[in-house]
Amino acid sequence: MNLNQVTLPVKNMDAAKAFYQTLGFTLIVDTPHYTRFECPMGSSTFSLSLDDEDYHSGSVIYFEHPDLDEWVEELKAKGVEFLQEPTSQSYLWREAVLRDPSNNKIKLYWAGENRLNPPWRVASS
Repeated sequence: MNLNQVTLPVKNMDAAKAFYQTLGFTLIVDTPHYTRFECPMGSSTFSLSLDDEDYHSGSVIYFEHPDLDEWVEELKAKGVEFLQEPTSQSYLWREAVLRDPSNNKIKLYWAGENRLNPPWRVASS
């Protein structure tokens, strides 16, 4: 099994599409109510779905990059605002936090080997 994609609700498709393209994602599907992107590394995709209803998304979407600090600096130079600068966390990941134009919480991070193999990983049976 593999995770295919995550779909985020958005209020303004044009603003959301521009935001994710600024982050560096490649647009692969573009309609007025649905947009899908390919991640620049690997083969993952994620999408946006226009949602006219009020919602509060408790989900947090993580995008991984080995050169996190440099990526964040590049994005800041393009006008992207962050709620948290890259910070080393107690769970051995380094994370920066921002919100997209529809207020979805996004974390840009790097965990290296600790993403799949943290010191507290459960032993496989």
